[in-house]
Amino acid sequence: MTDTSTEAFTPIHDPSTRGFASDNYAGIHPEVLAAIVAANGGHQVAYGEDVYTARLTEVLTEVFGRQAMVYPVFNGTGANVLALQAATPRWASVLTTSSAHIHVDEAAAPERVGGFKVNVIDTPDGKLTPQLIEAYPARVEDEHFAQIGVVSITNSTEVGTVYTGAEIRAIADLVHERGWVLHLDGSRLSNAAAALGVGLRELTTDAGVDILSLGGTKAGAMLAEAVVVLSPDRVAGATFLRKQSMQLASKMRFVSAQLLALFEGDLWRRNAEHANGMARRLADAVADIDGVRLVTEVEANAVFPILPREVSERLMQRFRFYFWDESTGQVRWMCAWDTTESDVDAFAAAVRAELAAP
Repeated sequence: MTDTSTEAFTPIHDPSTRGFASDNYAGIHPEVLAAIVAANGGHQVAYGEDVYTARLTEVLTEVFGRQAMVYPVFNGTGANVLALQAATPRWASVLTTSSAHIHVDEAAAPERVGGFKVNVIDTPDGKLTPQLIEAYPARVEDEHFAQIGVVSITNSTEVGTVYTGAEIRAIADLVHERGWVLHLDGSRLSNAAAALGVGLRELTTDAGVDILSLGGTKAGAMLAEAVVVLSPDRVAGATFLRKQSMQLASKMRFVSAQLLALFEGDLWRRNAEHANGMARRLADAVADIDGVRLVTEVEANAVFPILPREVSERLMQRFRFYFWDESTGQVRWMCAWDTTESDVDAFAAAVRAELAAP
């Protein structure tokens, strides 16, 4: 007989351990976990023909507009590849920042799996502007150049900055004027919206975004993201591309249930506000420490300080984080929905002690 006692599932890790390398380190929010358990009873039709996915579509069309089309997927890279494939003609390319996740951290999946080239622009703060896009040599109608078809932005950005709705609208107007499509990588869209005190729609539909990779995992889910088509006339084939991209879940109800737990109410906002608040607390706690240099303002849930390399290396033996810029010694500290004040205070105290050590 199978042992179903709780002892069979004793954690093998120290549940008190906290890392600051990524908000992906956090577990599943209890409300999300409860939603997965609640969805586990009985049979539901596979591949998205279930009541949970139907309800998710209702909820997200209320959030983003009646025109929105919702495609739950497993992970952020899959969401980005699927969204960009659906928006990019075979002969076109994607324009983004040099720090963009689709360029730096997805092992060339957009190019290798998606089949399109990614062109990049260097930016001082991880954000594109109309001026930067206009200055880019797009070589329109040059058959030797992969023509730009999509502009992709991230909010909040990979360097922790946040686009306002007005900034996105300015980009969208230029993008649409040129006949292109605007994609938003929203793996941390919840953090951006919470930081600005606005809704998700203000930073997407109302700002002119055409297709969205909606993040759930960093907001407290286990494995749940979604591609949300906001301009159906500008993209094509998402239904088929999801299957070809190996992102069509047979038991989709469990993916949809997670996103429902986040977005049917305000859990996404509560989690994001908490993570953002912990990042600000961490920045404030180390701001007066001699040897710590905060080169950027905390806008969402990331802190990017510069410390002496040997200090960071000693701290990394006890706390998980990594170097963001090896040449300067800049590191990245991320806070999550479950980061506590005591986590932050203990880490800040360790930073202070290391810098005070002879």
